[in-house]
Amino acid sequence: MRIKTVFLGLAGLTVLAACDVPPQGTNAEDVARFQAAVASIGCDMVGESDYLPVELQAGLTREQTTSLVAFHLATQKAVPLESGGARLVVGGCTPETA
Repeated sequence: MRIKTVFLGLAGLTVLAACDVPPQGTNAEDVARFQAAVASIGCDMVGESDYLPVELQAGLTREQTTSLVAFHLATQKAVPLESGGARLVVGGCTPETA
């Protein structure tokens, strides 16, 4: 998986993220479908086994999916994982507080 591509895209998304505007080529409906699909696979986006089912469920291309991962990281709706990739922390992936 090209996780480096996701992190390189963060720089360009930082300005847009401040306004919470989805990446170019996506819209609010794409974001909602993406979040639901990621929640259905356990909230982590690490490798091919995560990206493929999310793309199929949400009807997104790989480019849209990687852009949405970067967008969620830039808007702090996802956190980077030590092992690589990212974990969403919104919607169905919101961590429970004790």
